[in-house]
Amino acid sequence: MERAGSVGVELEAFMVEYGRRTNAHDVGRLRELIADDASYWFTDGSYEGVEAIAGAVQRTFEEIRDEIYTISDVRWVHVSADFAVVRYRFHWVGFVDGQRREGRGRGTNALARRDGRWQVVHEHLST
Repeated sequence: MERAGSVGVELEAFMVEYGRRTNAHDVGRLRELIADDASYWFTDGSYEGVEAIAGAVQRTFEEIRDEIYTISDVRWVHVSADFAVVRYRFHWVGFVDGQRREGRGRGTNALARRDGRWQVVHEHLST
């Protein structure tokens, strides 16, 4: 991370945990890392609020079986005590309708510290 210190350590740990929970395919645990008022922009549409986002993510988990999701080339665009922006590349591999498929793209997340913990307030994924 370009900026060292405890905030940097917290943010790096957050991104690792976000990836871990994504790969666990447990929307309930993933949604704890998403702000109630978050917005997510995916290739298939935009979603406002944690309920709509959780529904979209759950549909993806059901569509792509045994998905493994990885992020790389993580770059912190902005870091402060309570707000951060990160961009990265993502790759996924899994089974769609019984056939092995994979994809890749770019992601940007805005994170805010609320009530002492980091949460995603916006995510934009594009292929």
